[in-house]
Amino acid sequence: MSVINFIVDNILTQASITIALIAMLGLLLQKKSMGQVISGTLKTLLGFQVLSAGSGIIVGSLTYFGEIFTIGFGMQGIIPSIEAINGQAMNELGLGRDIALTFLAIFVFNILIARFTKWKYIFLTGQAILWMATMTTVFGFFAGLRGITLILVGGFVGAVFAVAMPALAQPIIRKVTGSNDIALGHFCTLGYLFEAGVAKVFGERGENKKSIEDIQLPGSFEFLQDTYLSLMVVMVPLYIVTAAFAGSEFASTLSGSQNYIMFAFIQAIQFVVGVYVLLAGVRLLLGEIVPAFRGIAMKLVPDAIPALDCPVFFPYSPNAVILGFITTTIGTVVAMFVLPVFGLAMILPGMLTNFFAGGTAGIFGNAVGGRRGAIIGGIAHGFFITLLPALLVTIFNSLGFINATATDVDTVFAALLYAWILSPILKAF
Repeated sequence: MSVINFIVDNILTQASITIALIAMLGLLLQKKSMGQVISGTLKTLLGFQVLSAGSGIIVGSLTYFGEIFTIGFGMQGIIPSIEAINGQAMNELGLGRDIALTFLAIFVFNILIARFTKWKYIFLTGQAILWMATMTTVFGFFAGLRGITLILVGGFVGAVFAVAMPALAQPIIRKVTGSNDIALGHFCTLGYLFEAGVAKVFGERGENKKSIEDIQLPGSFEFLQDTYLSLMVVMVPLYIVTAAFAGSEFASTLSGSQNYIMFAFIQAIQFVVGVYVLLAGVRLLLGEIVPAFRGIAMKLVPDAIPALDCPVFFPYSPNAVILGFITTTIGTVVAMFVLPVFGLAMILPGMLTNFFAGGTAGIFGNAVGGRRGAIIGGIAHGFFITLLPALLVTIFNSLGFINATATDVDTVFAALLYAWILSPILKAF
């Protein structure tokens, strides 16, 4: 068991190492020279680490923004956190071993499904698989499953999601990337498809469809065509105004000796820096992982398609990412006030989810319904990703997870599947 825990904790949940090893396997299967194998493996590792460094900078900046937002606008509610659920499940319920084995089972079942069915997607976002394993294990446990049955059922359910979500998203991903080389491996896909559906109904169509990427600005504003400058123009006022609402007394506890307004300004710039680093890592990663993956496709899983994390797709439609972040945030704020009217919990906006999931959803909305589709769909997406966690709060409370809920809507959907369908069936027998 210690060996399995070591593999899960130090390899499979470390996405950069996992993907580097997969790249190495692909190159070896293609019988590349030792130099090419070493070069491709290390460049893949480097690319993902650069991507992770960019994500880390963004996370730090958005964590600060989330704190001043909560205080500045006096919000009291539940902040979704799958990490907290994972910790409680392992420490208080003793499910750490089961979660680790379910993680491995998801990965194995994913490969088997891809090998023996027409759905050839290999889900490579290790952290997302861990969160899916957490949800299927926790809800399987409370449904009465134990031991190997708990692990196999959770592994199979998680693997179905790992194959189905990339497959459902692939028609739009092909439209965005112009190829079928890569797929989306992120367990927020139901939200992306929801935005795409709204965009299809309310967005632009045919010759009237105008992409946000094609927006034409007056000469004096041409500098906004640069992704990073346009992002800066949006984020700097947002951070400064929010810090002003939070007030100097609280904001200064975060800024230390630096003026709290200037600190907010620097944090906004840090956010843009994080996006710049992230996209640089994406370009380096894609240059290596796609050619290397062909070796696996040819040998182990014919025609396999790697399903990669959502930031990989940001360079394909950068303006849509910004628009998706903004509109999703608007939608989550609206839902925060509306849902309690109907007796549901108040779910506070999660800025990390709003950026990564909202930005990706913006790409989907823009691809399907143009600018109008991305705007209307983005607001609807924000409402949707707030509603599902709110529905889960009561169920979690009944299981002993007080005022807790999760974020990624696919994992939430899996939990609701257990709670509303599988659990009643299992308890009946």
